Amino acid sequence: MKIGILGGSFDPAHKGHLAISKEAKRRFKLEKIIWAVTKKNPLKAESKTPISKKIKDCKKIIGLNSFIKVKFYENIIKSNKTIDLINYLKKDKKIEIFFLMGADNLINFHKWQNAHRIFNEIPIVVFRRYGYNEKALKSNIANFYKNFKINSKNIRANHLNHTPAWTIIQNKEIKISSTEIRKQREQLRSKD
Repeated sequence: MKIGILGGSFDPAHKGHLAISKEAKRRFKLEKIIWAVTKKNPLKAESKTPISKKIKDCKKIIGLNSFIKVKFYENIIKSNKTIDLINYLKKDKKIEIFFLMGADNLINFHKWQNAHRIFNEIPIVVFRRYGYNEKALKSNIANFYKNFKINSKNIRANHLNHTPAWTIIQNKEIKISSTEIRKQREQLRSKD
């Protein structure tokens, strides 16, 4: 079974998360996509939103898209690190994992715990994100793995079978971010 993992704070989830999930499912014939919600991104400030609210908001955005499952693994794996989640999921030998991310995450990917191990163990699928694409393609990790980048024009899942392998999908970019949504909410609250 081919599954996609989209990890993050989802603070809050938005239509951009949904759009890249749908695109990944279509392009790679994924049977399931897991939104792995974290309490705290290790490289970002602590979120003020309770995990229960994040999960509820994710499910609201997902709506009838039943191929997306919202999961919180940190209580099970006792970690918020991607490598620990991958190790946990890889115990099931019947699944093939594709790690999905926005271009903004590629910029600092070299700072992730065991970044090179992640790149060497599972295929990485990067989605274009407004304002981050050029910087992502010049990032430390993109440069290090430049010889393993696969053109996304006619890519299929089996093109990513031999890791390291990564691609950047030429998806339609949605100009939205969780940070911007939080700022707008704060501005609205301050006007009350």
